[in-house]
Amino acid sequence: MSERIEVSTGADDVTDMARHKAIDYDLNPQHTHWVLAALQAATPGLHFLTHRYQRSWWRNDLIAGLAVAAYLIPQVMAYTAIVNVPPVYGLYTALIALVLYAAMGSSRVLSVGPESTIALLAGMAIATITTDPAKVLVLSAAMSILVGVWCLIARAFRLGVMADLLSQPLLIGYLAGAAVLMVVGQLGKMTGTHVEGESIVDQVRGFVDVVGEAHLITVYAGLATLAFILIVHWVKPRWPAALLAVIGATIAAIALDLVNRGVAEVGKIPSGLPMPSLPAISGAEWQSLMLPALGVAVLAYSDNMLGARAFPSPEIPGERPSERAVDPQVELVALGGVHIGVGLFGGFPVSSSGSRTALAVASRARSQMYSLIAALCVLLVLFVAGPLMEHLPQASLGAVVLYAATKLVEGREFARMWRFRKREVLLALVTLFGTIWLGLLAGVGVAIAISLLEMAQRLARPHDAVLGRVPGVAGMHDTADYDDAETLPGLVIYRYEAPLFFANVGDLQRRAQRVLDKEFHGYPEAPPRWFLLNVEANTEVDVTACDGLKDLYDDFQAQGVKLGLVRLKQDLYLPLRRAGIIDLLGEDMLFPTLPVAEEAYVAWAETNPPELAADGEPETAADAEATADDAEATHVDANPESRETNPDEKATEASAGATPAAAEDADLAHSRLVGAPHTV
Repeated sequence: MSERIEVSTGADDVTDMARHKAIDYDLNPQHTHWVLAALQAATPGLHFLTHRYQRSWWRNDLIAGLAVAAYLIPQVMAYTAIVNVPPVYGLYTALIALVLYAAMGSSRVLSVGPESTIALLAGMAIATITTDPAKVLVLSAAMSILVGVWCLIARAFRLGVMADLLSQPLLIGYLAGAAVLMVVGQLGKMTGTHVEGESIVDQVRGFVDVVGEAHLITVYAGLATLAFILIVHWVKPRWPAALLAVIGATIAAIALDLVNRGVAEVGKIPSGLPMPSLPAISGAEWQSLMLPALGVAVLAYSDNMLGARAFPSPEIPGERPSERAVDPQVELVALGGVHIGVGLFGGFPVSSSGSRTALAVASRARSQMYSLIAALCVLLVLFVAGPLMEHLPQASLGAVVLYAATKLVEGREFARMWRFRKREVLLALVTLFGTIWLGLLAGVGVAIAISLLEMAQRLARPHDAVLGRVPGVAGMHDTADYDDAETLPGLVIYRYEAPLFFANVGDLQRRAQRVLDKEFHGYPEAPPRWFLLNVEANTEVDVTACDGLKDLYDDFQAQGVKLGLVRLKQDLYLPLRRAGIIDLLGEDMLFPTLPVAEEAYVAWAETNPPELAADGEPETAADAEATADDAEATHVDANPESRETNPDEKATEASAGATPAAAEDADLAHSRLVGAPHTV
């Protein structure tokens, strides 16, 4: 029972307060061994399953696991045809990937395993080295290990930014191009012919040459399987159409004795699991796989992160949104570990599958327990159902690949991009044709290069704005957005919305001068006197940009315009000071906010009215310089000291000698300068 005490607050009153039990503040924490800490950091999925899994989720995870397994088994066996390895290795790859990602991944719903575009990219890269089936098997495992190594290297250098290198339009174009390559790659299996050629053009030409030799029964088997999948998917979208088609094709092949009619079958599927081992290849072969493995790693990781963002983890009551977020750095470790494990068991590179993840989400999966259930189903197939699948026609697996290819073409996304901005569609089409004509690996490079060029173009030619006040609207806004926007006479506040660096400082100079010219032309009676650069968006600067700012200062000074900076942050202030920009402008031309800058200008303008030329117009810097040169050339005085006139006396003389009209013009110019703003 808590003891109640009276606590004096130092005044006349006394507070009645009960003590509560002291907590453990862990002032002397016991440090976990670094090996155990690293293991815990590398297995967030395992930690979640062992510490936070709820029994009420079991039913949903069981249903989702069975549904995903029914869809996955025929799918991954079909993808082996893309890599040109035996179908059983698709099951090995799926099993290891499902188990390892369930332990190492940070997404609770992402389904990781064989995926069509990654399989195609790996298969085409290996095909340039060898076409020997035994060698392809070893090289695909070696490539998987190298992909894992690249992911771990990227994690060491915190290169999770790789996930952002492929924008949505480029990814859509790339996937559409991959779909075309997948279809062309399966033409031989669907027709029972042998199609040769490395590029897609050569393959199409090769197919045209041999299409007359197509085996009709093989064609019928493939088309029947594809038609069955499409009909089931149309009538019953939730049914495992691919699994039912594979089972039906196997039964039909046995019943009709298709193997003796010339239809190629899958063949013997070994039972059990292989022992883990390193691929036995030469150093030169490891070296030849390095660059293709890097391309696979970039695409696999980008695909993984896009899938994780598209399918967020289910919400748990009381959980913060940040706890459901996928950590890019953790995903690099997970993908690296998965690929190394897959490679040791003879598998090929993997990534997340959008279709299988969508199926899991639709089945209300709550955790990666569904992946472990799907892995258990794969294990049962490997030990029990292998002999039953020996008679599956190769054409039927090709039909499953063709069906998967149709899922890669996002017609709705093309239409959405067309409505949003036609330039996005152009980028997608460029990537699509680049992927088709140059190949998948080069297509990845083209897509990344276009992404970087697009980003550079946006930074080199960003949006800009002249800021002003809008009656009835708080703050300062882009004058181009409001017809009734107003600015102070003689003051230009200009915003350039990008970091300043070598590629855009010249553009800044040209645009700023154009704004100044417009102001001189638009209001000759109140020409610009201050030009304030709003640098809130200029978060960084390089030495080339600093030199450009110095040139801008010189140009403006020659025109009688003072250059200043507003909303200057400390991160930008320090490099500008080191470059001498701050000393050049002066601390008095640096302003923390826009209102402070406006007030400073008004106060300065009141004490520094513009000088009037002989015609009554405000005198420009060029006029003042010409007048000073003429005065110096014509004035003759034997005493040099008499050439200097006291500014106060000079002002008094000018005032006394001015005509009433000139004085009235001066008052009018001054009122225009600091009085009511003018409309832009």
